[in-house]
Amino acid sequence: MKALIAGCGISGPVTAMALRDAGIDAEIFEAYGHGADSVGSFLNVASNGLAALRTLGAHREVMAAGIPTPRMVMWSGTGKRLGEVANGLRLDDGTVSHTVLRSDLYRIVRDEAGRRGIRVSFGKRLVSYEETGDAVTAVFEDGTRATGDLLIACDGVHSATRSLLDPAAPAPRYSGLYSFGGIVRDAGFAGEPGVYNMIFGKRAFFGYTVAASGETWWFANLPRRLGDVPKDWKPVLIKAFEGDANFSAELIRRGDVGPGLPIHDLPEVPVWHRGRVLLTGDAAHATSPSSGQGASLAAEDAVVLARCLRDSAGHEQAFQRFEAERRPRAERVVAYSRTISNSKAAGPVARVFRDLMMPIFLKKSASQESLAWMYRYQVSL
Repeated sequence: MKALIAGCGISGPVTAMALRDAGIDAEIFEAYGHGADSVGSFLNVASNGLAALRTLGAHREVMAAGIPTPRMVMWSGTGKRLGEVANGLRLDDGTVSHTVLRSDLYRIVRDEAGRRGIRVSFGKRLVSYEETGDAVTAVFEDGTRATGDLLIACDGVHSATRSLLDPAAPAPRYSGLYSFGGIVRDAGFAGEPGVYNMIFGKRAFFGYTVAASGETWWFANLPRRLGDVPKDWKPVLIKAFEGDANFSAELIRRGDVGPGLPIHDLPEVPVWHRGRVLLTGDAAHATSPSSGQGASLAAEDAVVLARCLRDSAGHEQAFQRFEAERRPRAERVVAYSRTISNSKAAGPVARVFRDLMMPIFLKKSASQESLAWMYRYQVSL
């Protein structure tokens, strides 16, 4: 069996490796003409995501490239400590969640796929596909074609495959937030390594962690009307955080601020598969970054899909099993993450209520055990 994989972000190479471990050949086709070595800021790979990568023998280099971040402390914009929550659960071998540059994670999984003999072709933008009784053919914008037994969509929240599979599929849903991130070296601000400080500011949301090296990794979520893009984001961000009882504005002053990226997720996608074509990862169930689960869900998908294909009587049964196992969990994470995103864009009245209720919520609903459903979930081949 051979699978054609659309997309060489994070999900594509991990899916290809999982399929290869299950005895299924895989080839990756990336729409862009080059790799994503310099794309994006940083992201969280939660303990459940690292467990999935461990199943594939692909977790050690990811951990080595990142910084352990097992805890999150919540603060209000006035400097009030709202509470603490675990960022994942410690695995049986001591593994905890890590924060890693997206470019490093991409490079690691892409290169590891290459070492395992998986081919990646760039400049292959999918424009259509054709199914016959026993095969599917992908048609690319440059006029070339590729034929295999399956077409697996790993092409993200703005998936072209999803639109081809179901023209009535819902469009990505804007969260109301733009995302920014950066790293300031030798910032000189105090911070406990391994702790994510999450600040619900008066006008925007700010998060940071301090690496053992002294680097401060920060990100910001700014409520903004979609398409309202200034010539220079830096003064806009500084103004958004001025007046908060922390050093967020000063940290932004000291570093570079790149273009803001609008945050999208997906409402429920009714059709995950049809015939020989299947959606996975963000193409099926994109979640906002607020849960820190996007990459981890994609890694889980990869392992579960490989197992379902290996152990089922044909691809139709495999796809049905995959959806039955993955849809409830993925949609629960999307809903949980959207709730957090909504709290970041709270208005003046809602902000006061949020800061009053957050300590109670964290004690009752965001404890380590109450989030075990998300972090303790482990998949296997």
